[in-house]
Amino acid sequence: MPDTTSATHDDLPTLPSPWRARVPGYSDIDALVALRRLDELQGTGEAHVDPAGIESEVAGQASWTRRQLVAVGEDDVPRAWITVHDRAAGRALIWGYFDRDVPEIDAIAAAFYRWAESAAVTMARFRGISATRLDESPFAGDTRQAGWLTDAGYAKRRTWLHMERPVTPDEASLEPRAGVTVRPVERHENGMPVASDLQVVHQMLETSFQDHFNSYRESFSEFVQRMREDPAHSWDHWWLAYVDTDGGHHVPAGTVVCSSSAAPEGGTQGTYVEYIGVTRAARGRGVAKSLLATVIADAARNGRDRVSLEVDADSPTKADELYRSLGWETDYVTESWFKDLDLGV
Repeated sequence: MPDTTSATHDDLPTLPSPWRARVPGYSDIDALVALRRLDELQGTGEAHVDPAGIESEVAGQASWTRRQLVAVGEDDVPRAWITVHDRAAGRALIWGYFDRDVPEIDAIAAAFYRWAESAAVTMARFRGISATRLDESPFAGDTRQAGWLTDAGYAKRRTWLHMERPVTPDEASLEPRAGVTVRPVERHENGMPVASDLQVVHQMLETSFQDHFNSYRESFSEFVQRMREDPAHSWDHWWLAYVDTDGGHHVPAGTVVCSSSAAPEGGTQGTYVEYIGVTRAARGRGVAKSLLATVIADAARNGRDRVSLEVDADSPTKADELYRSLGWETDYVTESWFKDLDLGV
């Protein structure tokens, strides 16, 4: 069977001399950590880069659903990196990181975004679908990357707030609200989660987000595999919420899935909320607040000093207002830029 995930010599883009494109490998990890750190510093003023996460993207489980290239000069050190993530049917996430001090970086970025589109089309055709969406997430205010995306045919569609809340040791005693029960996903003796609970988590997220911006269906197997790709993932960071019914029964009402966030130099780890979802029928009953209280208490008990999350700035549910009322503040802002492709028959 042919290898459909790695670039061949024939489909490598031509770059201005002395640069050339190649597929990154394990030996590039340190350079790519430095490049990702530079990108975050340019966008947010600080960097919390997890080397293990980058290793997974380049040479681990996360590399299996990605095609990627780096640009190297005569020293063979990557100074640009682009990744195309086959997220789900009809969705390709594009991630571009570029060293702005390279004189030829504008031409490299243009070539890389053209290649990324070609790679996404190949992925879509492999899936047998006729349309796909390219989705890149630059930092807000990055006019240079916005220019590259505009030239490549992308358009800005949404703004996302990346919020953070400090955690204090006394918050270890926080509990869910009355009428709401929160429990961890059940696990076997060996620490692996019970299948039925994982399926409920997936169902909760699919139903909770179906009316949200850019919602799309991700199969259960894709969801579980993607979450396991992240080295910061841990099964003990998954919770399910239930509400009481008039008949005295507990019914699933929501879920939260979290991971560990990298510690800044001299600091401690934090908790990152990957997903929090509440079913439409259970909204307004304190389910979201109960799930967040559980996450905060868990972070406090484990010596973590913050909980971070991402929220749609334009969400009709005004989720950002809920988070602000509970102590979250905006740390930095990113944007969603889309390019929709119709591949025909």
